[in-house]
Amino acid sequence: MTSLTLSHFLFTSAVLFVIGVIGFVTRRNMIVMFLCTELMFQGAAIAMVSVGRYHLDVSGQVFVIFILTIAAAEAALALALVVLLFRRRETLNAEAWSELGEP
Repeated sequence: MTSLTLSHFLFTSAVLFVIGVIGFVTRRNMIVMFLCTELMFQGAAIAMVSVGRYHLDVSGQVFVIFILTIAAAEAALALALVVLLFRRRETLNAEAWSELGEP
């Protein structure tokens, strides 16, 4: 029976992060973009917990608590923003909102 090593966990976290980046870049639906951001947060959290466990240090787990707090705040703000934007234009396509950044 093989045991899991640090490289297994880092590979898993890297795969999650890359899937999140690809989903964020390729999708235009705002809800999917926010979900991909959450996926990137979780990939980073797995990496920090596994490195902290490897070095027998709790700082990785403590930092994950901050990541989860930021992710929860981001999810609340994103939900409010998506509801507001959907009420204005009745679409969640990010390209429909591209003129917001232009003067």
